[in-house]
Amino acid sequence: MTNAMSLDRRDFFGLALGGLALGLAAVSPRAARAQATGAKLKIATIGAGREGGALGTLFAKEGHPVMFSSRNPDSLKDLVAGAGPNAKAGTVAEAVAFGDVVLIAVPYTAMEQIAKDYGPALATKQLVFDVSNPIPRRDGDDFVKKINDQGGAGVASAKMLPGAHVVRAFNAIGSGGLTAAAHRKGEPLGVPIAGDDAKAIELASALIKELGFEPVLIGGMAKGKYLVPGTPLGGEHTPAEIRKIAAGLS
Repeated sequence: MTNAMSLDRRDFFGLALGGLALGLAAVSPRAARAQATGAKLKIATIGAGREGGALGTLFAKEGHPVMFSSRNPDSLKDLVAGAGPNAKAGTVAEAVAFGDVVLIAVPYTAMEQIAKDYGPALATKQLVFDVSNPIPRRDGDDFVKKINDQGGAGVASAKMLPGAHVVRAFNAIGSGGLTAAAHRKGEPLGVPIAGDDAKAIELASALIKELGFEPVLIGGMAKGKYLVPGTPLGGEHTPAEIRKIAAGLS
């Protein structure tokens, strides 16, 4: 595994500009086979609310087999129907077993339990998208302070999911914005991402581009704290705006 934190600043931001020379085929033999045959990676969502539902639907419409998960999968019938024939629903355990890529979009207070229950399985996945954010009005000020004292959401997620190939992405943009901006005409909407694993970053970038967005790497998981709404990178920005903002972050 290449630790992105060991790259110098120029090389690190070169990843966001597409400078990484690994190529999607280097992610894993399975990814290489999928690319060669035109097959799509299976994507599972832990969390099927507005964000998880919107992202899962976008991936399903791109042809990826998608499994939305819930403690009550029957409650997801409308979501599955709207996402189309590539989508289905299952329990969290079924979704984790199903996915090549797992997208976690839950209240951040649930992250610790998810890590306890499924951490070893998530560590076997090619990519874990961390879309969850600690939000004071929902999670409480004391909880958010505890996460921030650990270095923020990115560092906390990495600690909770040791060995997992985690990339924080899609955190800063609301579900409505994601749905409206996918494959929009003109300049694509920028999606700031943070991660320490170069192969996971490469795969995440390819998947984000597939949805019609432009991924912009802002740094390692320590920079993941800046992807929370209310920070300078919260909301919708062009790729150039994201790079400018990110250059000023400590």
